[in-house]
Amino acid sequence: MDVMEEASRREALGQEIIHMEIGQPGARAPAAVINAAQEALANGYFGYTEARGIKALRDRVSRHYRETYGVDVPESRIIVTTGSSAGFNLAFLGAFDPGDRIALTSPGYPAYRNILKALGLEPVEISVGPETRWALTPDLLERSHAEKPLAGVLIASPGNPTGTMMRPDALKALCESAQELGIRFISDEIYHGLVYEGETATALRYCDDAIVINSFSKYYCMTGWRVGWMIVPEALVRPIERIAQSLYICAPDISQRAGIAAFDATEELEIVKAGYARNRALLLDRLPKVGFQELLPVDGAFYVYAGVRSFTNDSSDFTRRMLAEAGVATTPGADFDHDRGNGYLRFSFAGSHKDMIAAMDRLTAWLK
Repeated sequence: MDVMEEASRREALGQEIIHMEIGQPGARAPAAVINAAQEALANGYFGYTEARGIKALRDRVSRHYRETYGVDVPESRIIVTTGSSAGFNLAFLGAFDPGDRIALTSPGYPAYRNILKALGLEPVEISVGPETRWALTPDLLERSHAEKPLAGVLIASPGNPTGTMMRPDALKALCESAQELGIRFISDEIYHGLVYEGETATALRYCDDAIVINSFSKYYCMTGWRVGWMIVPEALVRPIERIAQSLYICAPDISQRAGIAAFDATEELEIVKAGYARNRALLLDRLPKVGFQELLPVDGAFYVYAGVRSFTNDSSDFTRRMLAEAGVATTPGADFDHDRGNGYLRFSFAGSHKDMIAAMDRLTAWLK
């Protein structure tokens, strides 16, 4: 956010900035979504919905899991949320007690630990690296649990900032390990749909009592609509429903109605995804030529997490200089990994292909 603020300040002064710091699609919401919203607006009335979301949307999410993953999820276990952010708050409040310890991977999305701390829970960051393909393993989980018991574990696949995805067998092994240890499993699946290599699997295939969180923000290009969903065990439905009623009543009515249409916009969304794939190929080709020799596996999402040790030991300063001198905005790794983040930065390739080419040209000139 600091990088984006500085980039905006520079743009206001006339500098042309290429944005690769923001983790959101550059494309607008699909036409079907906009049409559904316009139709709803024409009817002229929006109100509170059930805290769990309108049944038509819950039914459509249930159908999505059946068609996409071959998993039967009753609509009664689906809760529509105000984006995935609300899903994390609800999951943490509904599944844990103050002081509980929740395992996270490092590098990882910083909001996880921030939300946990704000709610009186203890984030336990477990470092992962190339030896485990940047994924949490049963051994690492068991070792941490043995040191001091864990109440939960949260994984993201594909992940932010890396874009790296757990293979189905690795996800299965981790789910089974968590179940054996009595650790609640939470799976962040908001980048599902944006996978370029490998097979996508939902944690629900291996752990029926997992909490799964997803969103319309990434694949469906609906960040500003603030609507997502979570799937929870039956025992948590009522507690989470009551918490949701107290915290925000319901997700936006218009966004829920539009969200139903998003599932039928696959053709348009796959065109957007093809654009990401083209950008991904460009960055994976050109970044090493510029000098970024360490690139983590980019299986999905729209990020490249790149090592900068050949240039600097301070990625935050490197990011500031890149912005000021090359006009390219990226995110320093310190946000995602307190211990090793100074050696990395994150490029988002969710923008236009023209911008990605221009960014690589600028970096080439800047790093000569």
